[in-house]
Amino acid sequence: MSGDQYGLHNQGYFVPPMPPAPPPAPADGARAVAVAVLNLSGLGLGYALVRRWGLMALCWIATAALLLVALPADPDGVPGFALAVYAVFLAAAAAHGARVGLRTRLAWPRQAPIALALGLVLLAAPAGGVVLYDDARDEAVEQMLLDRLDQADRLVAKSGKQTFSLGKDGYREALSLYEDLSADHSGSRAADRVPARMRTFYSTVGAAYAQGDHCEAIEPLTYLRTVPKSMPATDLGELESWPDDRLATSLYECASQDLASGGSTWTERFGELLTDFPESEQAAKVEPALGAAVTRAAKDLRGNEPCTAVERLRGLASKIDGLPGEEAGVDDALAKDAGRATANADSGTYLCGVDQYQDGEFEAAQTTMNEFVKANRNHKNRARAEKIAIAAEIAQTVPAAGKSLPTTRTGGSISVTVQNDSPDDITVLYTGPVTGRFTLKGCGSCTTYSFSSTLSPSFEPCSDSGKNYPERTISLPPGTTYFVHKPNNSLSSPASDTAKLQSGYIYTECAYATQTLGSGL
Repeated sequence: MSGDQYGLHNQGYFVPPMPPAPPPAPADGARAVAVAVLNLSGLGLGYALVRRWGLMALCWIATAALLLVALPADPDGVPGFALAVYAVFLAAAAAHGARVGLRTRLAWPRQAPIALALGLVLLAAPAGGVVLYDDARDEAVEQMLLDRLDQADRLVAKSGKQTFSLGKDGYREALSLYEDLSADHSGSRAADRVPARMRTFYSTVGAAYAQGDHCEAIEPLTYLRTVPKSMPATDLGELESWPDDRLATSLYECASQDLASGGSTWTERFGELLTDFPESEQAAKVEPALGAAVTRAAKDLRGNEPCTAVERLRGLASKIDGLPGEEAGVDDALAKDAGRATANADSGTYLCGVDQYQDGEFEAAQTTMNEFVKANRNHKNRARAEKIAIAAEIAQTVPAAGKSLPTTRTGGSISVTVQNDSPDDITVLYTGPVTGRFTLKGCGSCTTYSFSSTLSPSFEPCSDSGKNYPERTISLPPGTTYFVHKPNNSLSSPASDTAKLQSGYIYTECAYATQTLGSGL
């Protein structure tokens, strides 16, 4: 037997050599389309029908890579770059599959129309995957929004454990999240829950009111009235007016507490109430409350601290007069309350001066009584107030003169002549059984005595018969009378004398000026 490289001779027959590959099939457009469509499924099934296993594996790898990027579903979806690359890959796989399938017989099914129908059916898989992915993405978005809702809820809960000033930023951030959910994600499950969350928000912010802390509740309730402006896309319903009555009540109660304790913030609270809620029942209580405060302060004039009551009345008068009562219709009533407070304060000034005098506060008593005399020309106590002012002035030099209140008594049986042996005009003040004052002109021919001359046993002022001393004679009752001579210039100090007057005598009181060693007049 012999052979060669091309074949074998066997029993006289010739066997032709095997071809290097199967001959190409006739061109078939339906087959090409079928392979292309099957490749569009992303699983490389077109390559499987033409036995291109490596290319099929490549399709599986590409699809698996896309799934790794896309899953789990993210609210932002699949990155656009990844989708673009995958789409280009599928298009390339479809085009290449069509080229291969044009002249390559199918392994199964052999009929191209059946393969094409199968490809069209399998296209439902990626389409269904897209739908499922969209559903998963929508759910991811819902979960993301619910997380934002939970974040806002946590902020509200945390802020509610703090004072309003410390928690205010947290409330604002939560409110911004609620508004975003309502405005930009309406229809979501999170947005549907916002109205209920807002009820919790309001009750948390306004918790101080529920606890009865009206002063602390004013700021958060005022803030809640601004919330509708921050939530235009949210239907707050009755929550929009929820803070109003509570705020009006808090303003009234807080102001009333401050008014009763003698504070100074009640004017601001009452002013806000009268301006912002002029027709409320709380605003209607303001004027009666202030009228009662004036009455209480007036009664206190008869108590142990009349000066405090006078100060209180003057403060009430000034502050009541400044309240905006026009819109609430109480302007006239408030004006009457202010006038009554002023009148009581003016009248009570006398009692204040008496109290100061009895407490030994003689300078203050003098000032108070002089103010009373000036402001009350026709008051029944004006005459005695003048006497008390004189006695208080004397007591600043001779404290013993202030041991008892002076009376309005005048005259007496004892004649006392007061002469001025000084070159200065002087005011003579006296108090005791009788209180009064008068002025003597200066003696034109008189001079100031030296300090040494006053030490001489023979020193006797007002004794020069050649001088015409200015003088005045007054009548006083027996008893101790305190005199003070005050030069009518600011350079000299007052002089004093205590005289114990007895019936049957005529007294002369002499005022003179001396030079004190080392000082001026």
